[in-house]
Amino acid sequence: MIRPAVLLFALLMSAPAVYRYVTDDIDISQVLIRFLIAVPIAALLLAGLRFVTAGYGKTAEAEAEPSKPAVTPEAAKPVPDGSADPESAEHPS
Repeated sequence: MIRPAVLLFALLMSAPAVYRYVTDDIDISQVLIRFLIAVPIAALLLAGLRFVTAGYGKTAEAEAEPSKPAVTPEAAKPVPDGSADPESAEHPS
């Protein structure tokens, strides 16, 4: 599937031919041939632009830092006897 941006860019590149067709300098077949040549060129140029700019939104720090576990209400409950270890509160010695 061809992206709409590719077709718009190809139309922009072939705009001088469209203008020359409007002023009756060239035939419609030449305009269409120039547009068909401009489509793969526009696709390659925009693909290159997407490739170059693909890494700008990503940061190395976000990928290297592991995600922190979410605090659940059970994990945030205070321990009844005040000790820091919840297992020692369940099994008194």
